[in-house]
Amino acid sequence: MKTFNNCSTLGHAMDNPESREFLEKEIPDVLGTVLDQMRIFPIGAFLKFVLRAEPDRATELLETLYSMEDQTPQPVEPAPIETRPDYESEAVEGASASLTIDSVREKNRPVGLELTGPTHGNPFVDVEFTAVFRKDQASVTVGGFYDGQGKYKVRFLPPAAGPWTVEITSNARSLHGVRAEFDVADGSSRGPVRVSGTHHFAYADGTPYNPSGTTVYAWTHQDDPLQEQTLTELVRSPFNKLRMCLFPKDYLYNKNEPERFVFERSSDGSWDTTRFDLGYFAKLEERIQQLDAAGIEADLILFHPYDRWGFSNLGKAADDRYVKYVVRRLAAYPNVWWSLANEYDLVASKQPEDWQRIGKLVATEDHANHLVSNHNWMELFDFDLEWVTHCSIQTGEHLAEKVGAWRRKYAKPVVIDECGYEGNLDQGWGSLTAQELVRRFWEATIAGGYATHGETYYSPGDIIWWAKGGKLIGESPARIEFLNRVVAESPTKRLDPLPSDWDSICGGVENEYILVYFGAGQPAFRNIIIPAGMRAHIDVIDTWDMTIDELPGTFEGTVRVDLPGRPYTAVRLRRAAA
Repeated sequence: MKTFNNCSTLGHAMDNPESREFLEKEIPDVLGTVLDQMRIFPIGAFLKFVLRAEPDRATELLETLYSMEDQTPQPVEPAPIETRPDYESEAVEGASASLTIDSVREKNRPVGLELTGPTHGNPFVDVEFTAVFRKDQASVTVGGFYDGQGKYKVRFLPPAAGPWTVEITSNARSLHGVRAEFDVADGSSRGPVRVSGTHHFAYADGTPYNPSGTTVYAWTHQDDPLQEQTLTELVRSPFNKLRMCLFPKDYLYNKNEPERFVFERSSDGSWDTTRFDLGYFAKLEERIQQLDAAGIEADLILFHPYDRWGFSNLGKAADDRYVKYVVRRLAAYPNVWWSLANEYDLVASKQPEDWQRIGKLVATEDHANHLVSNHNWMELFDFDLEWVTHCSIQTGEHLAEKVGAWRRKYAKPVVIDECGYEGNLDQGWGSLTAQELVRRFWEATIAGGYATHGETYYSPGDIIWWAKGGKLIGESPARIEFLNRVVAESPTKRLDPLPSDWDSICGGVENEYILVYFGAGQPAFRNIIIPAGMRAHIDVIDTWDMTIDELPGTFEGTVRVDLPGRPYTAVRLRRAAA
């Protein structure tokens, strides 16, 4: 007997007479208001959310549910498609495919290789090929992908300048054994963002990178004029990272049907998960490159639960085909990050072992070793896993304490990728004031973490930034840019947590650059203790009005600092020259 489990959906439970009767008896006041919106949610996540003030009761209800039979028909899991060594007959001459290499070849910039090869069958799944790039004693293996009309491509992000060789391995005789030599120039690209030290980030060339991101989940699924408007707005914004979905999103204020999708459609209208829509990928790549030119990292979300098309429930074989193809196509772009999911714990079709498998596949296929994480709704992902580079977390309250705890627990950078949205929607998560969102940014940042912006102001036609893009109209972006400037003036260009009082947050660079933030408090003055051995300039910062007032002179010891008696004030100590 198949029983309900943590990944069974609320919809499945409500469609079963026994479990529906049980839930209607136990939580009647909840089901009526959220049932339609939350049918796709896993029953475990749903109960833990609606009964978050009663976690023991949620556990008891789940134990009862997990003893009941789940009568939902289970889909047949398609088997993986294996490539054949005889895809091309022995009559085909080995290594006979023509090879061209991009004429512009620079360190930390994509170098494209194209081979002309066979077209029979379905080359998307019938042909497997990889390229081994070698320089001196180093080698890099890069997976190739089919790009239609007999074009087989490899994209390589060279980590070093100088002479390189490449050799192709394939089950297609015409591709196997093709070799070439080429040179790579130095160029000026800073390269991919990596983890720097323990809790921070830097470009490959060592330049510090502080993610100050925003969220536009479905911007590449809108019409071209709206995409162009969004891009123009991003270019002039203070944001250097963008969270965006590869699959379209079906959720509140986001119901439009995109023009193109990841997969081609079969003649019956279903998705052919063995063939990819090349027009979709061409447009996506154009947008990723435009973001790169603007200095914006593309944080690409591979899966999410807000799905009426079935993309969150394709089965393991199709999931792996999709992930492998996407990573091989996009990993050479220096500004790519990977997010396995948005709110992974709401994707009911995937168990923890599925996320582990997908994460390992991303890490294996990504020759450029881009950043990779997984984003939660209620339950944090296991950021201790080896392939996870940083923490990507949804939470909004008590950020300073939480960021500090997660830095200590995971010893990885902490990015609060969803701390709430400035806006006026009819949802609690989408109606924060700008002041509140900016306060959360300051708390997370001074605690040594990073935060991500979102905007959800209602607009006729449902053109809401968080979902579709368009124009930023909120007041928080300018204040976030001001915070970025304050951080950039630190000697290290970063902030780390420092010992704090119970009613303020302190961070910066020990004995060099110290910020004390009072949040929603409004003190008229504060006794500031300057560390022993430090003579300091003192600045009073209004984080909302974006002003910095320097006190005359330099100071040592304990100093009474008069403050404006308004919320969102900070004091800054800067080491004075000897």
